[in-house]
Amino acid sequence: MAKDAGTEAMQMTGARMVVQALKDQGVDTVFGYPGGAVLPIYDEIFQQNDIRHVLVRHEQGAVHMAEGYARSTGKVGVALVTSGPGATNAVTGLTDALLDSIPIVVLSGQVPTFMIGTDGFQEADTVGITRPCTKHNWLVKDTAQLAGTIHKAFHVARSGRPGPVLIDIPKDVQFATAAYTPMESAATGHYAPKRTPDAEAVARMVEMMETAERPVFYTGGGVINSGREASRLLREFVEATGFPITSTLMGLGAYPASGKNWLGMLGMHGLYEANLAMHGCDLMINIGARFDDRITGRISDFSPGSRKVHVDIDPSSINKVIRVDVGIVGDVTETLTEALRQWKARGSKVNREGLAKWWAQINEWRAVKCLSYKPSTTTIKPQYALERLEALTKGMDRYITTEVGQHQMWAAQFLGFEEPHRWMTSGGLGTMGYGLPASIGVQIAHPESLVINVAGEASWLMNMQEMGTAMQFRAPVKQFILNNERLGMVRQWQELLHGERYSSSWSESLPDFVKLAEAFGCKGILCTDPKDLDEAIMEMIRYDGPVIFDCRVEKHENCFPMIPSGKPHNEMLLGDAETQGVIGSKGAVLV
Repeated sequence: MAKDAGTEAMQMTGARMVVQALKDQGVDTVFGYPGGAVLPIYDEIFQQNDIRHVLVRHEQGAVHMAEGYARSTGKVGVALVTSGPGATNAVTGLTDALLDSIPIVVLSGQVPTFMIGTDGFQEADTVGITRPCTKHNWLVKDTAQLAGTIHKAFHVARSGRPGPVLIDIPKDVQFATAAYTPMESAATGHYAPKRTPDAEAVARMVEMMETAERPVFYTGGGVINSGREASRLLREFVEATGFPITSTLMGLGAYPASGKNWLGMLGMHGLYEANLAMHGCDLMINIGARFDDRITGRISDFSPGSRKVHVDIDPSSINKVIRVDVGIVGDVTETLTEALRQWKARGSKVNREGLAKWWAQINEWRAVKCLSYKPSTTTIKPQYALERLEALTKGMDRYITTEVGQHQMWAAQFLGFEEPHRWMTSGGLGTMGYGLPASIGVQIAHPESLVINVAGEASWLMNMQEMGTAMQFRAPVKQFILNNERLGMVRQWQELLHGERYSSSWSESLPDFVKLAEAFGCKGILCTDPKDLDEAIMEMIRYDGPVIFDCRVEKHENCFPMIPSGKPHNEMLLGDAETQGVIGSKGAVLV
């Protein structure tokens, strides 16, 4: 967005600088909650119409909304909170964004500079508190530095490995006057992450690809963060090489779920064929993933005997968890461009005989049908609920967010994503309460799209107050709650790993979700019978406002496949229509 004429020499208050800088950065939406330390900024927001302010009900919700906005658009999300508890309430969202590499800018108010350190009303050491959970943060004590700092913050948030940043702004800095620093004059050259990969390292990767008998592409959220061109190049590379491809939870949609080379998600609740391909491969090409523990399982047994390549824009990620044979520091788009160029220049060679045998093995693993479950005509199985949601919404302009728990894993297993930026979930931090506010952020960014939050009742209740935000701002989000009246994932672990001692894993007091919806002024739907499910889902979709859908599902269903903690990829708990047991690499029940 073009800046106002004459801003370069314009004198203005710090509060006005904040709004002007946001305009210059192209911001159209801010999620926030006012308080004394940010009232000057709110006064400036009131006096303009270019930036929309969305009033949340809790600052954690503001940051999750900014995350949803950012992840679904590829732009930087913005949240505005007051000092003290306003800033501390934002910490969970900041940490969530840090672990999942989501670009957001949080602006926090602070007591006046002359009161810092006096334990003034609603004072907190916000910079100290948020230093471990932001990519970078600033305390601005000079109004003349404020605009330039905001521009730096946006640059840091979106550059390299994206992430959250925070700017703490004392109230007197907001009132004081100084010259505004335009975006193009801000000093951002100090932070210039390496984007262009080393050509020799790419050449070593290509040489490995030419001879590999059992290759696999292992992709993550870094592909999506790099932009749509990265996803296009990835698809071209997969189709041209014929290599199988799997993904982390964060990378779903970078390669289409309908693609013939797609193995599904890997990891603790990943698909049987994906996990065994990772375990048995002789060449693993990691593109934009960080080898987190939900993927690797027992590190000493992770993909034994394979050569490993790791492409990541964050140099600290290379060899941080898994030692690799080739580390390539660079942007995914630029790296894939160079890899495709070199591979084609060398004759587009692959080991076709080895690859054919590899696919034959993979198809044997696929035949196990690891997502099988026992159907029911009397009780809604959570897997069935998501199968029907997928079937009835497939092909629509659809965005999915989730809470955290069993429902999140089932959603990743049973919902298909054909494009990037359509799947928003809390990966690294596993934040219960993420999905509802994130769905509002997505809906605000895409007002004409269908936005569905797949939830569990326990996780959803953590930020249920944000339904007030959805109603106030006419965000027709659909809350699809798989209600098993349990903390499902906790209960599953207690059953399988803690001797069936169910310590505090259920609630004896849950609300009537239909009446709760009516209390908020939105629509409530209750479904308990599988035969009524399709019509109930269509009723949810057709309704032109927010919906709380209470889908009563089997209370004790477990989410499989599952790699137990401390086990390697080739030892999975697998449940299907006939048996539940530990399944080895040949599909035999081991335990």
